[in-house]
Amino acid sequence: MNHADWTRVPTLDGRHVRLEPLQMGHIDGLRGALGDGSLSQLSYTYVPDAKGMTAYVQAALKAQAEGKALPFAVLDGDGQVVGTTRYYDLEESVPRLSIGHTWYARSAQRTGVNTEAKLMLLRHAFERLQCISVVLETSTLNTASRAAIARLGARQDGVLRNHKRHPDGSARDTVIFSITDAEWPEVKRHLQDRLDAHA
Repeated sequence: MNHADWTRVPTLDGRHVRLEPLQMGHIDGLRGALGDGSLSQLSYTYVPDAKGMTAYVQAALKAQAEGKALPFAVLDGDGQVVGTTRYYDLEESVPRLSIGHTWYARSAQRTGVNTEAKLMLLRHAFERLQCISVVLETSTLNTASRAAIARLGARQDGVLRNHKRHPDGSARDTVIFSITDAEWPEVKRHLQDRLDAHA
């Protein structure tokens, strides 16, 4: 493990998706990924609207500069920007991190994009950064996200009550999932099998 790996965003390439360091140049593509704008209207998760996209990307890059996050743009097999994700809560001394702030265009949902993106992110976390655990969290109200995380093979650790606030200001109970380094080989096989099914 190299300390520099905890400060720079890697480029990760797969069959269905490419993860590359988020840049201001991705803003127009991210706006396009919003589609009809309904993603930004969800009350239980924060997805910026078109007007707020510049500030959203700027905040992500600021978090990166402060050593708090490693943000990615998500591109599909045709090179189109279809969303974003990031590593955050970076704890190199453990080592552990969280994966989140993830959203995709409607066209990319329930495709091989998320499966392969998570496979590459987890592989980098466990095999390059040598993490002993990776955390994923979501609102208790976000049933789609909870199901998607469970399908990855992550285990639910518990619920943090009144942990944060939803975009509308209401209190958010947060469901915490994790994958440990001991569980990673089985999760990796599971994700690879799911990815092969999309081929």
